[in-house]
Amino acid sequence: MTRNTRDRILEAGLTLFSKKGFLGSTTREIAKKAGVAELTLFRHFSSKERLFEETIKRHSFLPALKGLLPELKDLAYREALTQIAIRYLERLSARSELIKIMHSEIHSYPTKVKEIKQKFLGEMVGALASYFRGLQERGTLRDFDPVIAARAFLGMFFSYFTFEEFMTDKKQRFAQKDAVVREFVGFFVSGTVAQEPEPGVSGKGKSQSL
Repeated sequence: MTRNTRDRILEAGLTLFSKKGFLGSTTREIAKKAGVAELTLFRHFSSKERLFEETIKRHSFLPALKGLLPELKDLAYREALTQIAIRYLERLSARSELIKIMHSEIHSYPTKVKEIKQKFLGEMVGALASYFRGLQERGTLRDFDPVIAARAFLGMFFSYFTFEEFMTDKKQRFAQKDAVVREFVGFFVSGTVAQEPEPGVSGKGKSQSL
């Protein structure tokens, strides 16, 4: 019963944060939406900031990415990046209203909420960076900063999403998504894979198929 109550509060938080943003939503409204007393909400989440943090953690791409990475170990590098990109765009599309209102509020956030956002982004970048680092250790990828690479990979798809979602006619939105994913992944693979060793020169590790 306690878990169900917590889940209802998180779902209510997602709904209201997506409609009104962090600043426009109140704990009283969220509690009412969840069908619980406001005191019950505070028993599960010590503050609105804490509720916001848990809502973002549950409904962001971070848990999906962490669950996906172990499944990519046996996939070719290009296919693995394609799967990450597709899942990332799917999650962004599912949370488009929340992303839109977060953008509109970004300069008005309290310091605590800004810290939550930076922490969440840091964890997501760190998870993808660890994947790149592992492939570097195996000799599949060339030497580069895996954190910068993770930011670049996620950033280019986030930029594509925001352009299509908020600047393109609804009827044409994501019309070439598959082609864009294929091209973006191709650019990234070309820029990050290790060079094939010249004949007679051994590489530093076994290369994963591209």
